[in-house]
Amino acid sequence: MTARRPHRRRGSAASPQQALAGSSFGTRLFLALTVVVVGCAASAWLVASALAPGIFHDHLGQAGIDHNSSQAAHVEEAFAWSIVLAWGLAVAVAVLLALAVSWYITRRVQRSLTAVTTSTARIAGGRYDTRVSSPGLGREFDELAVTVNELARRLDATESTRRRMLTDLGHEMRTPIATLDSYLEALDDGVRTLDDDTRQVLRDATHRLGRLAQDITAVSRAEEHLTRIRPVPTTTGVLVTAAVDAVRERYENTGVELHSRLDDSLVVSVDPDRLGQVLGNLLDNALRHTACGGTVTVTSRRANRDRVEITVADTGEGIAPEHLDHLFDRFYRADTVRDRRHGGSGIGLTITRALVEAHHGRIRAHSDGPGRGARFTIELPITGH
Repeated sequence: MTARRPHRRRGSAASPQQALAGSSFGTRLFLALTVVVVGCAASAWLVASALAPGIFHDHLGQAGIDHNSSQAAHVEEAFAWSIVLAWGLAVAVAVLLALAVSWYITRRVQRSLTAVTTSTARIAGGRYDTRVSSPGLGREFDELAVTVNELARRLDATESTRRRMLTDLGHEMRTPIATLDSYLEALDDGVRTLDDDTRQVLRDATHRLGRLAQDITAVSRAEEHLTRIRPVPTTTGVLVTAAVDAVRERYENTGVELHSRLDDSLVVSVDPDRLGQVLGNLLDNALRHTACGGTVTVTSRRANRDRVEITVADTGEGIAPEHLDHLFDRFYRADTVRDRRHGGSGIGLTITRALVEAHHGRIRAHSDGPGRGARFTIELPITGH
């Protein structure tokens, strides 16, 4: 006959372990503190019970009182009652006070954790404007609140960038796609022929789409720190000279003068290819917005004890003050900054900033206004400082 395995009856009480597993953190903390308080009180009572009688009898003996006398019995009874009452009252008050404090702390911690849990749930649900107030329970809880708030802020910024990027992508792609569609339709209808001009228009439109795809990939990798940086010691003079030599022929062909001035050539630890890309972007940007006969100057000088500056200054179109704070936003354009007629995709300066920050540097832009040129300054840490 096969023995049946015992089954728990429905409605039977759960084990203490299972009940504790389903309880909140505040309940667990309060129970733990209660066990500690009761344990301390019981330990104190046991220690007093074990040590006090022996000490009492020793002192009776030293006082010359016989342990078996009625006087000793009376004194011992008085001592026992005094110990019981004093210790009982003290332990009871201590336990009550400790439990009250434990309950208060538990409630504070529980409310703080509940606030963080609720906030993170809202953030997970897409409400990135949610913020957690400081609970005032100490440095660790304050840091937790700051971390959660920073997470929400970054997610909000990322979501805003994603929405803006999708909108801008649609806007950027509309013109070349419309051009391709209209010219292909004209070819089908026989309105146009596949001559050199038509080929050039189609080629320009496809190149623009290809450049847009490359720029999106580049800026995404740069901003997410996926672009590998391989720093090596070099000097700002070497970086400036290499960047100027790479674009000098294009400057000469457009009639724009290009100068370099090395006030200080200092050692920096950078990836020469990536910094070359940064300077190349800035020089291309300056060339696009400087008319024939203008001047572009690249300067290297010490900013302070720990930093060196590389500046690309031009005498071109300049930048209106309201556009300066947005120059490094992806796809941002202003008529005097990144006009589509110049062929820029509105993303080069975003890549430039991401690469500079990956080298623990920073970049800023300055202009005295339209028609008064622009200046882009890169700050990098000096090696060894």
